[in-house]
Amino acid sequence: MEKIRIAIAGLGNCASSLVQGIHYYRDKNPDEAIGLMHWEIGGYSPADIEVVAAFDIDQRKVGKDVAEAIFSPPNCTTVFCSDLPQSGVRVHMGRILDGISEHMKDYDDKYTFVPADEPQPAKEDIVAILKESGAEILLNYMPVGSEEAAQFYADCALSAGVAFINNIPVFIASSPFWARRFKEKNIPLIGDDIKSQLGATITHRILTDLFKKRGVKLERTYQLNTGGNTDFLNMLNRHRLASKKRSKTEAVQSVAACRLASENIHIGPSDYVPWQKDNKVCFIRMEGKLFGDVPMNLELRLSVEDSPNSAGVAIDAIRCAKLALKRGVGGVLEAPSAYFCKHPPRQFTDDEAYRRIERFISEDSGVTHEMPDYRRWEGQQVGAKGLK
Repeated sequence: MEKIRIAIAGLGNCASSLVQGIHYYRDKNPDEAIGLMHWEIGGYSPADIEVVAAFDIDQRKVGKDVAEAIFSPPNCTTVFCSDLPQSGVRVHMGRILDGISEHMKDYDDKYTFVPADEPQPAKEDIVAILKESGAEILLNYMPVGSEEAAQFYADCALSAGVAFINNIPVFIASSPFWARRFKEKNIPLIGDDIKSQLGATITHRILTDLFKKRGVKLERTYQLNTGGNTDFLNMLNRHRLASKKRSKTEAVQSVAACRLASENIHIGPSDYVPWQKDNKVCFIRMEGKLFGDVPMNLELRLSVEDSPNSAGVAIDAIRCAKLALKRGVGGVLEAPSAYFCKHPPRQFTDDEAYRRIERFISEDSGVTHEMPDYRRWEGQQVGAKGLK
């Protein structure tokens, strides 16, 4: 098989886990492939993915080989594959825009970004790098709340003619404006806000759906998360957190029997605990009524290494984007977006999303050719706010 050539914008913990995973599974066979949802998609295994371009803004990463940069501070995720060969791909300086929150300048360098003292590239420079590298797919790993930066890289993908996977809760795939532009150019788009393989949101959704199927009335629920990586530090800025809370909340509300009033549902990152590093701890509580209006409650604590948990999903999303490229299908990929992301244009239950992604992988009829119906999303972003 030919390689799937990807570019990465933002070499943080999630990108580190993804690159490690590509090499970790390289010497495995299907029987040893623990932790993958699919060993093979369209004939492609994880080892068929190749990083051909990368962008970051931290002086400890810019200019280094990707194989070295993914282990540079402030990255703190688990190292499960340290023996990486040099990739021959140097990290390019990216555009900062709103990629760094002001409050993070007050923290020690080992916890936050150290902007490289290099000129920031113009859009034309990024596009040229994408084209010259032969990249087919661009993954967006900007920090939460980076609306301008996310839209900038989406625009670069459009100009370079490469597919775009939006892993963060800035609404690209679920914005009619952006979805229409990708559709018009027949370029695949997957988003928004990647779900973890077995994380807080997918667990909360499954339990909420279980309440519905078993006739239990859900009355109140919360999901509280703490972590010590740069993502959690970034989200101490409550303004930057807004899109993340909306994405996670809608993911749960969409599978409830009845939507809960806003005062009865609270979902979102709660605090930054430095010593947790890339470990995320989630607390879920659900209160409801059983047969005879008898009250019940459920409490759950989940502890996961945050970044490998998302990389297991990204590695499938990449291969699905490649299938769309081979099939000549562009615009929002509905089934991959619904299965892999918290805030797709159209929500399905996880059972239905699973059936749709399996059809997408196995046959062309699983690909959605029509534009999704965005009218169901109230208050949706429809413009290119902050685009530069």
